[in-house]
Amino acid sequence: MMGSNVREEERKAGETADMGLSEMVEEGLRTVYARRLFKPFAKAVATYRLVEPNDRIAVCISGGKDSFLMAKLFQELKRHNKFPFELVFLVMDPGYSRENRACIEQNAALLGIPVTIFETDIFENVSHINKSPCYLCARMRRGHLYHRAQELGCNKIALGHHYDDVIETILMGMLYAGQIQTMLPKLKSANFEGMQLIRPMYLVREKHIVAWKEEYGLHFLQCACRFTQSCSSCGGAESKRQKTKELIRKLKRENPQIEQNIFKSVENVSLSAVMAYKDADGVKHRFDGETKRLKEEERKYE
Repeated sequence: MMGSNVREEERKAGETADMGLSEMVEEGLRTVYARRLFKPFAKAVATYRLVEPNDRIAVCISGGKDSFLMAKLFQELKRHNKFPFELVFLVMDPGYSRENRACIEQNAALLGIPVTIFETDIFENVSHINKSPCYLCARMRRGHLYHRAQELGCNKIALGHHYDDVIETILMGMLYAGQIQTMLPKLKSANFEGMQLIRPMYLVREKHIVAWKEEYGLHFLQCACRFTQSCSSCGGAESKRQKTKELIRKLKRENPQIEQNIFKSVENVSLSAVMAYKDADGVKHRFDGETKRLKEEERKYE
């Protein structure tokens, strides 16, 4: 019996040795990481109706662990799909160094992801901006992705923001911007007609992404900005995000449910119990109805 078990282990080891990295990763998403990665990915897709029949989705790959995993999860989803949809794996080069560009191309080849790469001069354009260059860069990146995806016949772009990004954004908004808002799982573009942004990693935890990366010895870009060596040195928003991560870790030691509670807080908003809120048109409404009355008074003199 023991000899039989040894032979079975040897057979499995031999099969693994014959597999390429891409096949190993795909097998892992169906087995070891199915519960921690694929199931929450598929749950977000179904819960928020992120993928619909005949969609053509631009899966945007920045070069980091989150977007590369998203690409592999989309490939797996397509194996199980109950209706037709198409995928374009889109990489925008905003002016990467030769080494960073090569890293993205090599990882795409290793993981079996057929990427479409297009170049822009975003880094060059923001290199002379002193005030909020990171904000401007992010806005320009988003615009270029929408534009190129639309040119390729896509109706959606998919970004790799995960669960931890969501709860950190909620807390950062409260602590640093004095507002309550979050990243939405699906968002219509205001500037590109018929286009939507989706976040299918919405329910995937970062710690599981890190475990997946380390399991297969994968090395992705940490921060590809031309002007910094690491995201931690970017300052501003990244510095605040790191502080927020640390705060959440401390709070979690006292209350293991803290992350879930932060996430649920923006699902359980009671408008009758807030001081004020803004509607879709940006009009502010106070708890006592004062805004509404003022608007009605203003209309009398229009």
